[in-house]
Amino acid sequence: MDFNLTDIPSEIQDVKMRFGIVGNAPAFIAAISRAIQVAPIDLSVLITGESGTGKEFFPKIIHQYSHRKHAKYIAVNCGAIPEGTIDSELFGHEKGAFTGAVATRKGYFEEADGGTIFLDEVGELPLTTQARLLRVLESGEFIKVGSSTVQKSNVRIVAATNVDMTRAVAEGRFREDLYYRLSTVSINIPPLRERGRDILLLARKFAADFSEKYTMPQMTLDDNAREELMRYRWPGNVRQLKNIVEQIALFDAGRTVSAGELDNYLPRNGTNYTPAVNTGGGGSHSYEHERELLFNMIFKMQREIDSLRDTLDNTQGTTAKDLFRTTPAVEIEPSETEAIPAQRSLVRYTPASPIRFTEPTYQSGEAPHSTPTLEETERETIRRALERNGGRRKATAKELNISERTLYRKLKDFGIE
Repeated sequence: MDFNLTDIPSEIQDVKMRFGIVGNAPAFIAAISRAIQVAPIDLSVLITGESGTGKEFFPKIIHQYSHRKHAKYIAVNCGAIPEGTIDSELFGHEKGAFTGAVATRKGYFEEADGGTIFLDEVGELPLTTQARLLRVLESGEFIKVGSSTVQKSNVRIVAATNVDMTRAVAEGRFREDLYYRLSTVSINIPPLRERGRDILLLARKFAADFSEKYTMPQMTLDDNAREELMRYRWPGNVRQLKNIVEQIALFDAGRTVSAGELDNYLPRNGTNYTPAVNTGGGGSHSYEHERELLFNMIFKMQREIDSLRDTLDNTQGTTAKDLFRTTPAVEIEPSETEAIPAQRSLVRYTPASPIRFTEPTYQSGEAPHSTPTLEETERETIRRALERNGGRRKATAKELNISERTLYRKLKDFGIE
């Protein structure tokens, strides 16, 4: 059940008003209370929870209610910085330390001396950077890239992640000692689906905000639509709810939206529906989502191959000579989901002639109906995406729904230029 306003301490009410936070769910109120309690104590804090739950509010609460509130607060998205430059961004570099280092530069730890650094997506840090970060946590010392001089920084670190950190530690992707240093105090943010009527409170707030923003009449939801909001799983959490309400506020301004009309805005199929992350208490992003996307692509290609086999099996009286004979010839490029690399030769097709199929040909030593490995498919998928985007890695990463750092690592692993 949710708290009544009278049950929530005035200090927490003040925080909600100050930061524009909406919600009365017990687990959410407990997270805010924990942030207020730990704020005056100079300890590292690790904030966990699914993507889109609002983790970014809590470092600000901790900073503003600490003795460091008059010093700098710097938020760093670790997942958005390329692996090759993240050490320079965090710790600075000396002139000439690497190509393009035309001047000495201060890093975030030097800039935020005396204040707070929020490391978002800390689970995406490369292992070499994790070692540097551990040193800062243990001794307050760091060395700029290209320097041999040890510098000091008095910074409080608040980190956030949607990665299952215990699993990342077990798989060797995150240092165990760093994990324990970062998680001196842990705060878990509940997913939206576990916050009960907070969903309706947030929807109402977003509707009012967008009505004011677009200077349009405010939309409302009928009882059935509100129940539908409560039943939906919200895999994208508050971020997804805000996006949905914005669409409704724009296209159904001034109307009362029914459950049936609301369904048009809620993604249901596998293409649009983002699978919810099973946090196991700590959140989970890692590379599981990327693997799932790749496996889905493979399964789709396998279904297409199976469909082709069924067609071949059901086609009688077909010979190799009968396949797509005479002119005019049309070049058919290999499709984006082509999964049989041996069949990439020019196919000639005559619209007037009956469509027939030949038995597929295979390269020497290749087994019939061989299916590419996951690694081969992944490499080919990335290569094609790069070609479509003219070699632009940012656009390629966005198309593949992976981070730029992950794309950089995979290009290096696969030897793709």
